[in-house]
Amino acid sequence: MKRGSCAIVGVAESDLGEVAEGMSPLDLMAQGIGRALDDCGLKLRDVDGLFGAATQSRMVTLALREYLGIDPRHGDSTYLGGSSFMTHVAHAQAAIEAGLCEVAVVTYGSTQRTEGRSATRGKDINPYETPFRPFLPSTAYALAASRHMHEFGTTREQLAEIAVAARKWAQLNPAAWEKKDLTIEQVLSSRMVSYPLTVRDCCLVTDGGGALVMTSAARARDLRKPPAYVLGCGESASHTAISNMADLTRTAARQSGALAYASAGLGPKDIDVREVYDAFTLTTLLFLEDLGFCPKGEGGAFVSDGKLRPGGALPTNTNGGGLSYCHPGMYGLFLLIEAVRQLRGECGQRQVADCNVALAHGNGGVLSSQSTVILGSAATV
Repeated sequence: MKRGSCAIVGVAESDLGEVAEGMSPLDLMAQGIGRALDDCGLKLRDVDGLFGAATQSRMVTLALREYLGIDPRHGDSTYLGGSSFMTHVAHAQAAIEAGLCEVAVVTYGSTQRTEGRSATRGKDINPYETPFRPFLPSTAYALAASRHMHEFGTTREQLAEIAVAARKWAQLNPAAWEKKDLTIEQVLSSRMVSYPLTVRDCCLVTDGGGALVMTSAARARDLRKPPAYVLGCGESASHTAISNMADLTRTAARQSGALAYASAGLGPKDIDVREVYDAFTLTTLLFLEDLGFCPKGEGGAFVSDGKLRPGGALPTNTNGGGLSYCHPGMYGLFLLIEAVRQLRGECGQRQVADCNVALAHGNGGVLSSQSTVILGSAATV
């Protein structure tokens, strides 16, 4: 795929948090699509590519065609967990370059908070794990966190700093679900979910959805908002079950990041803002290491000085992340939305100065699938 050939031109969330009674995931997707199209000045009739994934709809793009009353030329419902949406961006770019569609929408919606955990998650039977009754996904991430602590001396206090940094960003975001003050001591003393992770090391459980709109770079220049150009994409997968992960401290983000950097012609030092999947405090730490922002094993010490917080040297998860902003089951789409808004300079109090390159990194399953997208402003193409 050609660097900068396509751009994200519209982004929007649906209602977030705890949505109105009777709202369905498709309602939230449609709401997000309508708002994202308004954001860029396009109409539903312009959409001829439909991309999406959901935990509550088996054939989401087919359901959306019917719900929206449209007949797109191209569709893709690739499902890889929370990294699906970065993969959809790559697939949409390929489809637009190939002439399969001109205006692509990527969408997601979930009512996991109002309907409850059991309504949104199928039960996978694994003969090596299920007999031990793990509380998934928390148990799997706790296992990886314990290994990182054992191998590298990472501390619970260092993990807690990641939650505190996310909360500081959330306090600058009017749409964030959690805005109460949070200290490292409060993270450590919160209810233990699966050692070493307390409830404050774990993501929120919210409803929500949203959408983004993509088109060619040529068409993007004539639309309402500044385009966020797709500079590079990369994806990789390593396992399904955590018991089959070759190394609990090293994820396939190493491969997906390397591919994205190579196609963008950039490196970690060129990134102005990082939006990385923080289903748990551990994931932020792992992805900062695996995406090259610090050496493997040094993530704990790296984050401990507050550099991830507002005003810090490494602005990360600037909307408050899955830890404090929202987390409706699969979070990847919201990372892309925030990355685009940062590039446009639309983020108010939480705006990162001179932001021209943004990285959005998605994670699916239990550290299973990784997908990285690098976006840039007009100054980068």
